[in-house]
Amino acid sequence: MRILTFTSLFPNAVQPWHGIFVYQRVVHLARRPGNSVTVVAPVPYAPSWSPGSHWREMSRIPRREQFGGLEVFHPRYFLVPKISMLVHGLAMYLGSESLVRELHAKTKFDCIDAHYVYPDGFAAALLGRSLGIPVIVSARGTDISLFPTFRTIRPMIRWTLQNSAGSVGVSNALKDLMLELGAPADRAAAIGNGVDIEHFQPMARGDARRKLGIPEDSEIAVAVGNLVPVKGHQFLIPALAQLVARHPKIRLYIVGEGESRAALEAMARRVGVQDRVFFVGRKPNEELKYWYSAADVSCLASSREGWANVLLESLACGTPVVATRVWGTPEIISSPELGVLVDQTAESIAGGLQLAMQKQWDREYLARYAASRTWDVVAEEVENFLSARIRVEGRPVSQT
Repeated sequence: MRILTFTSLFPNAVQPWHGIFVYQRVVHLARRPGNSVTVVAPVPYAPSWSPGSHWREMSRIPRREQFGGLEVFHPRYFLVPKISMLVHGLAMYLGSESLVRELHAKTKFDCIDAHYVYPDGFAAALLGRSLGIPVIVSARGTDISLFPTFRTIRPMIRWTLQNSAGSVGVSNALKDLMLELGAPADRAAAIGNGVDIEHFQPMARGDARRKLGIPEDSEIAVAVGNLVPVKGHQFLIPALAQLVARHPKIRLYIVGEGESRAALEAMARRVGVQDRVFFVGRKPNEELKYWYSAADVSCLASSREGWANVLLESLACGTPVVATRVWGTPEIISSPELGVLVDQTAESIAGGLQLAMQKQWDREYLARYAASRTWDVVAEEVENFLSARIRVEGRPVSQT
């Protein structure tokens, strides 16, 4: 197949961590025999003199680049921060249409593989209608679990799902929501994310701790995720405080950055665990294996997750998880032999951590379970679904 992937959730030279889960699915799809993939990843226009580090980063993203062996284009579109949600999808379409039309004239794409239902999927559906290309849209999480509650954009989300050749949820929970919003059942599928077992695999806990400079005799919990309210660190920190009396050597390492850092640091001081909670910042994807391997348990306290990659990454390193039972998480932690599901309260999380710290886990079993869901497996499922949807639309699949 000749595939155009359309999404703003894609890494680039300036933000190599951005949308790494989309990149993994796309690059493994591209590596399958006979496939070619071109990526269009739109970026809001930002002049180099823009205030704020985020917008200055945006201005430095190249218009065209090679990333991980894929050709990636970054067309610009106009966006007014915080007030443009209603026209975000339309703006993305208008900023990308001429480039996509030019690329399609050269390549004759079989389909558009769009990620994130709104605004990206809406823009892709407009492109598909304009150029006569079938669009398959993938829901990633907030785009379906939260955005449809906004009355202004809910109709555009419904229109996107109803006018796409196919819809993919990264979990059954998201797929069911897509069906409720009007996605035709015969065009919908659930295809979860995978894990890169070349990067994430077990290593000796002592070796990982020495590499990171972590005390080898401590009880370690690690939480990987942005420092934003939806990730639930504000519940995890007081949960840790409840365990100190019974676990005097317990420590929590939080890997990530975000707007809530100062508030979370203040919370750690307020509940008396400032010497046990360590904010280590954002780390490269390839370094995360050391943090998972160094930990006795990893924790994810989110209020929303489509399919949390950090869960499979932790399991692939042989480390059990404590996670809130939201959306796709119970589909990953499908057995008590893989981890502990909790509610998003400090008391429930503390109980889950206590149980996880006491239990003897089979690290080899955890790693084998995760290794059954590689990105190659995911790519095959995606290829089969895209191919089937293209054929139903009455278009022959390209022979490349």
